[in-house]
Amino acid sequence: MSDASAHIGVTGLAVMGRNLARNFARNGFTVAVHNRTPARTRALVDEFGHEGTFVPAETAKELVAALQRPRRLMVMVQAGEATDAVIDEFAPLLEAGDMIIDGGNAHFADTRRREAALREQGIHFVGAGVSGGEEGALNGPSIMPGGSAESYAVLGPMFEAISAKVDGEPMSTHVGTDGAGHFVKMVHNGIEYADMQLIAEAYDLLRQVGRYTPAEIADVFRTWNTGRLDSYLIEITAEVLAHTDADTGLPFVDIVADAAGQKGTGRWTVQSALDLGSPATAIAQATFARAASSQEALRTAYRELPGGVSPDLTRSEAARFTAQVEQALYASKVIAYDQGFTMIRDAADEYGWDIDLGAVAGIWRAGCIIRAAFLDRVRAAYAESPALPSLLSQPEFAAEITAAQVPWRETVASATRRGIPVPALSAALAHYDTLRAGRLPAALLQGQRDYFGAHTYRRTDRPGSFHTHWAKADRPETQS
Repeated sequence: MSDASAHIGVTGLAVMGRNLARNFARNGFTVAVHNRTPARTRALVDEFGHEGTFVPAETAKELVAALQRPRRLMVMVQAGEATDAVIDEFAPLLEAGDMIIDGGNAHFADTRRREAALREQGIHFVGAGVSGGEEGALNGPSIMPGGSAESYAVLGPMFEAISAKVDGEPMSTHVGTDGAGHFVKMVHNGIEYADMQLIAEAYDLLRQVGRYTPAEIADVFRTWNTGRLDSYLIEITAEVLAHTDADTGLPFVDIVADAAGQKGTGRWTVQSALDLGSPATAIAQATFARAASSQEALRTAYRELPGGVSPDLTRSEAARFTAQVEQALYASKVIAYDQGFTMIRDAADEYGWDIDLGAVAGIWRAGCIIRAAFLDRVRAAYAESPALPSLLSQPEFAAEITAAQVPWRETVASATRRGIPVPALSAALAHYDTLRAGRLPAALLQGQRDYFGAHTYRRTDRPGSFHTHWAKADRPETQS
């Protein structure tokens, strides 16, 4: 092996790892590459060696020897045990000040554990969320690195060089310490679940209520993509709906099985929201909707049960309904993103992370799956008021939600009357109504809890915790 010349090493050369290595090389960095199967390493160099300078390594020792100090090693393997195995293999070969970067979809709790363990050895561990899929990895992803400020001082310029850009601004920032980067990436994916489900429900309503064809709905989405709903997901939805299956000549969407898969980050988001007590209900319902779609036996049992009525609309009524759906989709999208940002803030309070929500919105404007035009406004809202408790506290967003009130409610009501499932749209509206309510039935819940479990309750007229002796009506309440 030649002298240490590589700026960064990448181990794990499946699609994401290979494309990130190529991205680094294309941006002028010398990249040491390694894979458990040496043939994959050789194939990368043979096929893409003209794109930049690669240093192939067949063993862990060769890879480490090829790296400049402080060594920067990016791990791109499957989350979980595989990541731990790679860390266990490489950590003994590294020295204090060196860095291991996990660019996979790791659970943030695992990242916190690994960061703490490696910190004891003087090694910086960086959990870096990378969004944008294989195309983003190659051409410019959104990167959400956690870890120490010292590590970002070294890695930041490299990540910023390979990231997506908006008007020259890189889509990478230091998110926070230990697991903050992977937590933010997890929430990004949870928002992605919600956004996709909301779009799917809007499509279903236009199809079943408006009686539009997939091609006609594609045109609707193209129109929406020129306005406030401008986003990557709206853009690709139009492409999917316009696509015709080559074998049957049918709309592509009609020949795809209606059972959605998931890789786990949506579940992690929901589980973490429960742990934090953060009401990410639209994200949760989107995740459960995927789970329900794959419950074949359960769906069969329910299929013949009665539903709602589906009166036909005139074309003018369908056009009016389409405008209502746009309002409902936009309002629900704002709620879903607000739930995500609230969850990040709640986690920052819980784990001691100093996360700039405006900066997070900023790096989601390009390179990632949930990139959307309105994130410019989200970034501006948090830049103006970093302690903003909700996006709906910002006057412009509040005005839009106010304008959406009637069509949002009519859309959900129309779906309910017709028996069309809209779990995410309904959850977003219910979340809005829950938080705007002057008084909630939680008061009754507290009474129930005190009755069966003596859990106590607080009163509205004086401070303290109280318990009522329910079995003896003549005995007074007690204060604790």
